[in-house]
Amino acid sequence: MDFRFTPEEEAFRQELRSWLRENVPPNWEGVFLEEEVEEWKQGLAFVRKLAEKGWVAPAWPKEYGGMEASPALQLAYNEEMGYQRAPIGSIVQSVGYIGPAILFFGTEEQKRQHLPPVTAGETVWCQGYSEPEAGSDLASLKTRAVKDGDDYVINGDKTWTSNAHRSDWCILLARTDPAAPKHKGISFFLVDMKSPGITVQPVMNMANVHSFNQVFFEDVRVPKSALLGQENQGWYIAAMTLDFERSSLVAMAVSMAKRALDDLVGYCRETRVKGKSLLASPLVRHKLAEMAIEIEVGKYMVYRVVSLQARMEPGSIEAAVCKLYNTELDVRVANTGLEILGLYGQLHKDSKWTQLMGRFQKSYMYAIAMVVGGGSSEIQRNIIAMRGLGLPRG
Repeated sequence: MDFRFTPEEEAFRQELRSWLRENVPPNWEGVFLEEEVEEWKQGLAFVRKLAEKGWVAPAWPKEYGGMEASPALQLAYNEEMGYQRAPIGSIVQSVGYIGPAILFFGTEEQKRQHLPPVTAGETVWCQGYSEPEAGSDLASLKTRAVKDGDDYVINGDKTWTSNAHRSDWCILLARTDPAAPKHKGISFFLVDMKSPGITVQPVMNMANVHSFNQVFFEDVRVPKSALLGQENQGWYIAAMTLDFERSSLVAMAVSMAKRALDDLVGYCRETRVKGKSLLASPLVRHKLAEMAIEIEVGKYMVYRVVSLQARMEPGSIEAAVCKLYNTELDVRVANTGLEILGLYGQLHKDSKWTQLMGRFQKSYMYAIAMVVGGGSSEIQRNIIAMRGLGLPRG
């Protein structure tokens, strides 16, 4: 493994960093998904600026609006986006893992239809995987897609669907062969969210904001051309998509944790208690040092996954390790922030007494969701145990 970036990759990092400092909206709070209407509009405007630079999806082929960048350059891009808290919630899913799934399994017509609008900042995608009774056991999903002439007719519902209320398209898993073993009768569809029969119902999260949704499909007709890959092969496409999701999101999450820690160190340096800086406290220093070490460990876990991708080697086990460690690290960083900030850390951003724009209060509530999203920690441990260590199913 080579931890060094090439001169070209470092030059791109510096150019991107300077551009982000000039273009990330001032006083941006740094939320991962922009919930408020004005935040969402700011995010869309920011993505359009990225599109003008050709920087929406660096690793994608040039014919679809990408840069054909190396995995290492994509890593540098993800690190800077995370550290500068770029408002890219509208494209995280489509660039991180939905687009790669279309690149790998889509027809030329599907690629031409769906990829350029993403890199132009024109379309938003959501993910229709989880169901009310099929979350961690995703293969138990009950949403059905039945052939009818030149169409499939879809019935069922999905939940925890981030940004469904703002999305143009949805990737959807549905059962097409109920008689097959549960992993082998699922197909993968690209569904237009404007299709008749789709109803989106908001789900409020514990931060009392609307980013999740429950989506109902009632006799929704989609053409056969909406099928991605082969019929009944959807589980394998979904598994690869989840690997992309875990590796792409974690790289940004580590950098966001690093930025949060840097902000916390700055706060401790400037805040005085009984005439002494908070950094004078051994307990505070040791806790900050512990977080700094853990973040470095998480970073190099990401680097290992990227090095495997660069060599075109399988890395699903490493991606699971990476996702498990770093999402739980986010929880520890958020807890550390609240411990050091004390009661001030619990205040909402609108309070005149809030510190660091209330980011730790919000990140504390969101960190738990990230542990569950993209496959819970329990699922990751099962993957590592069975596929990585060869242990029997418990």
